[in-house]
Amino acid sequence: MKYMNQRKCFIAKHMERGIKMGRLFGTDGVRGIANRELSPSLAFNLGRIGAYVLTEETHHRPRIAVGKDTRISGDMLEAALVAGICSMGAEAVVLGVLPTPAVAYHTRHMGLDAGVVISASHNPFEYNGIKFFNDKGYKLSDQLENRIESLFMNFENGIEYPTGEKIGKKVEVDNAVHGYIDFLKKTIDVNLRGLKIAVDCANGASYIAAPSVLADLGAEIVVINNKPNGKNINVKCGSTNPEGLRKLVMDSGAHIGLAFDGDADRLIAVDNRGSVVNGDHMLAIFARHFKGKGMLKNDTIVSTVMSNMGLDIAMKREQCNLVKTKVGDRYVLEEMMAKGYNIGGEQSGHIIFLDYNTTGDGLLTALQLLAAVKETGKKLSDLASIMKELPQVLVNARVKNENKNKYMEDEAVAEMISALEKKLKGRGRVLVRPSGTEPLVRVMLEGANESELKEDAAALARLIEEKMN
Repeated sequence: MKYMNQRKCFIAKHMERGIKMGRLFGTDGVRGIANRELSPSLAFNLGRIGAYVLTEETHHRPRIAVGKDTRISGDMLEAALVAGICSMGAEAVVLGVLPTPAVAYHTRHMGLDAGVVISASHNPFEYNGIKFFNDKGYKLSDQLENRIESLFMNFENGIEYPTGEKIGKKVEVDNAVHGYIDFLKKTIDVNLRGLKIAVDCANGASYIAAPSVLADLGAEIVVINNKPNGKNINVKCGSTNPEGLRKLVMDSGAHIGLAFDGDADRLIAVDNRGSVVNGDHMLAIFARHFKGKGMLKNDTIVSTVMSNMGLDIAMKREQCNLVKTKVGDRYVLEEMMAKGYNIGGEQSGHIIFLDYNTTGDGLLTALQLLAAVKETGKKLSDLASIMKELPQVLVNARVKNENKNKYMEDEAVAEMISALEKKLKGRGRVLVRPSGTEPLVRVMLEGANESELKEDAAALARLIEEKMN
C-alpha cells in the first residue's frame, strides 16, 4: 500500500508538470525537458510498461532495441529505460547513437520484439523524448499508446516480476551504424560520382552515417555541424535553420545541400542556387519521378493539411492524386498503409518511402533525391520548379499547455478565425492547430498577399495568447 501511494504521488507530480495521463504521448512519443518533465523515474517506468505491453504475446525472452541521439541527457535516460526493460525480463539491445529510422530498421532486420528511441528530434538540447516502435519497425498506434498510458496507475496489480536468472540483461551492439549504412546504399541504383554535396548534420544522430554513406557512394562532400558535444544539437543549424547550409552551398559551389534534424528522420535540401527545397517540393519531385518509372503506387502521394496549395496545383498538372491527413507523420503513415500508397510526407521534410523503410528517414530521402538528380541529369533547381509555393505564414502563439486545445472555446478567437476564413475564401486558407509536442497553438495563413497574411496571422496569434494564458 505504501508503495502504491508513492507511485500515485509520482504520477500526480508528472501530471502537475504537464505530462498528463491521457496526454502522455504526443504526436511523436513522450517529450519534455530532461530531468524535469522527462525524469529518469518516468523513463524507467516507460521501459518497464513498454516492455510489458509490447511483448506480452511473446513466448520467448523479449529483445528490445534502444537507440538515442547526441543529447547530453541521452545517457541518463538510456540507463533508466534499459533498467526498466531488464526489470521485466527483457533483453535491451543497445545500439548507441543512431538516427531514429536506423533503430526502426534494426528492430525489423534483427527480428527484435520492439524498438525505443531516446530523442526530441528537432527540439533544443534540454528537451528529450522517448518513442516506441513495434516489431515491424512502425510507430505505435493510438490504441497501443493508450494501453501503455492506462497501465501507469495500476501497473503493479497482478504483475509478477522476474527474479534470478529470469531478470533481463543489456547487450551492446558495436557499429550498428554501419549496418544501417549498408542498407541505405542498396536503396538506389546509381553512384554519386560527379556530385559535390554540402551536408549539415545538425550535430545530431546523422553525424557519422550521412557523410559516410555519401562518400561511400562516390560523392565529394563538405560537412558542417558534425561535432556533437551533447549541447549543440540543432543549435542554429540543421533542417530547422538551413541558413548556414545555404551559405556553404554558395561558397563551396556545391550542386546540392542536405540538412538533417537532430534524429535524422527529416531532410530539408538546398538547391544549386541556394534556394531551400522543403518537403512539399520533394514530394512533388518524387511523385513525378516515381510515376515516370512506374513506381508510384496508385499514382498517389500522401501529405498533411499543412502542405502548401502549390503542391495541390502541381499534382493536378502531373495527373497525380494527393491525399491529405491531419498533421503528423504517423497519420501520413497510417493512410499509406491503409490504402497501399508508397510515398508520403510532410512539409517539414519527414518523407516516408514504404518500399524501403517504415518511418520518415532523412538519409533515405536524401539518397532518393540525389538519385533523381543523377537519373534525370537535371539540377535540383530545375526539378524543384515543378511546384510554385503560394505565400504561407506560420506564427506560433505560446500558451499554457493545458489550454492549447481550448482556443475554439473562446468566442473572440472563433469569430476572428471565421472572419479570416471568409476573407481568404477561394484564394487561400486558415489553419489553426495545437502543437502535439510543445505549449503552442500554430497559426498558419496562406494566400496571395504575404504582407497581409503576416499582419493577420500575428493578430490572431496575439489574440490566442491573450485569451489562453
